[in-house]
Amino acid sequence: MEKKNTGTLSPLLKRGINTTSGGMSRLQIIIVLAVSIFVLLTPQFLSSYRLNLVITILTAAYFAQCWNLMSGFTGQFSFGHAAFYGVGAYMSSILSVDYGVNPWIGMLAGMLAAGIVAAIIGYLSFHYNLRGDYFALATMAFCEILRVITKNTEFFHASTGVTISYSKDWKQMQFGGKEGYLYVAFIMLAAITFGLYKIRKTKIGLYFVAIRENEDAAKALGINAFRYKMTALIASAMLTALAGTFYAQYYLYIDPTICFGNSVSVSAITPCIIGGTGTIFGPIIGAAIIEPISELTNALLSQYVGLNMVVYGLILVLAILLMPNGVVGLFHKLRAKKQKGE
Repeated sequence: MEKKNTGTLSPLLKRGINTTSGGMSRLQIIIVLAVSIFVLLTPQFLSSYRLNLVITILTAAYFAQCWNLMSGFTGQFSFGHAAFYGVGAYMSSILSVDYGVNPWIGMLAGMLAAGIVAAIIGYLSFHYNLRGDYFALATMAFCEILRVITKNTEFFHASTGVTISYSKDWKQMQFGGKEGYLYVAFIMLAAITFGLYKIRKTKIGLYFVAIRENEDAAKALGINAFRYKMTALIASAMLTALAGTFYAQYYLYIDPTICFGNSVSVSAITPCIIGGTGTIFGPIIGAAIIEPISELTNALLSQYVGLNMVVYGLILVLAILLMPNGVVGLFHKLRAKKQKGE
């Protein structure tokens, strides 16, 4: 039961307030506006290949923000977000292909299904107080269970996967060119980023930070850690399902490995680690760095099987060693040094 009056806040919550208060600086506003204008104008001067790269960056940043809501804000490290991604993709695709349900409605059904799956995972994990590595392993195990089920069940088209027929009708969540997908991806990313920015400044955001910093101390202050962790997980899962639906409608094909593979979960984590976990713009910065590097290594080393992944992995390791708190953390560190020097 939550305490109605927290009285004098502990240093833990004071630290949370310091990290969650304050508006955007003038420089941040200028950068956001410049990037937004650039993205919206890219269809006018980019080739189809480069436009696809921009869409990939936007969707990767959105997926990372979904993970950031759960793991970055509350500190509950999930290694199975592919479960919610796959549920969203499969639910909308199966309903559309086999039952003729409009993908926009299927998207909502996918969000609901992902929320139910998250509630089951969260209850079983948080009720038995799974934290840290144990919670990460639990989410990965649930994701693997879903992969095995979809791979061996005819209802989900088994290992054959689901092929979606092509249509240029936006009512079927498809567009004649990549421009439509670009705008949809941009709106999704802008919406979740703005939402995280607003949440961070509310009481819920303060409680998330308190749980992340020290869950036992947060409980001692009367914060219902179970409730807020469940809230973060379910919200994160439902938003992640949107990314799965978007992928299915963009590439028009899904299978168990594409949707539930461990690499999918990793793709949600790496932008946050590179950009800065628990920050607002870190996942976006991380995606803008990671995705071009991935494309470049694939293009240059495609003739050497597996070498591109080795080089990609080495780059990630170096980035983590040199920037343990991500690009955003490095920026704040350098700025603090400069201010101290002045």
